Amino acid sequence: MAQIPSTKPYLIRAIHEWCIDQGCTPYLAVVVNARTRVPREYVKDGQIVLNLGPEATHQLIIGNELITFSARFNGVAQTLSIPIDNVAAIYARENGQGLTFEVALPGDKEKVGTDQVSKDEPPQHPAPSGHPHLTRIK
Repeated sequence: MAQIPSTKPYLIRAIHEWCIDQGCTPYLAVVVNARTRVPREYVKDGQIVLNLGPEATHQLIIGNELITFSARFNGVAQTLSIPIDNVAAIYARENGQGLTFEVALPGDKEKVGTDQVSKDEPPQHPAPSGHPHLTRIK
């Protein structure tokens, strides 16, 4: 039996479309590694958050393996390439609604995600930063 494709790219496309339809700005949280082509000067703690709104992107393609588009950073156009596997979340900037994903990168011993808590350490809550906060509800 053939392997069933991941639902992740389909869910990313659906939340992106929902954000646009609602007049919201879709934001993408990405775990950055060697396979991720983004401006490194904007990466913090191994992650980057990108605006996927139509005004911020050019030639956006959300494929089954990669998300590619052009965007301007400090007025300079750059081509970005993000493996679907590296997407940690997609959400609306205005209200924080969206989806989070576990990210398991090749060579990682454990999954990395925005909603993972170590069993050995108490959960740590980040200081409020004025940015939307995603909460995973099970």
